[in-house]
Amino acid sequence: QVELVESGGGLVQPGESLRLSCKVSANNFADLAIRWHRRAPGKSRELVARVNKYGYQYYPEFVGGRFTISRDFTEKTVYLQMNNLTPEDTGVYYCNIEDTSYWGQGTQVTVSS
Repeated sequence: QVELVESGGGLVQPGESLRLSCKVSANNFADLAIRWHRRAPGKSRELVARVNKYGYQYYPEFVGGRFTISRDFTEKTVYLQMNNLTPEDTGVYYCNIEDTSYWGQGTQVTVSS
């Protein structure tokens, strides 16, 4: 059974950092492309980072070099390091196996002074 579990969210002040984790229980983890998305209050869900099985990373322009996605093949975990957070980064962050319907339950990130 495939399962994704996010963790690491919380309340931080502007300019601070967080590292989110996505634990993936899938036998073929090494072959998977994993995405991080977020849904801000009142907005549509949007992609924030992607990593494929070769380690190639993609970020949309609005990330501006502040986020880094990485994966640990031993732990079957994908991380999202987020630096210099702003209130606009507030939302629920989800991880997803690309091209599948497998999603985690989400972890709340709140950036506020």
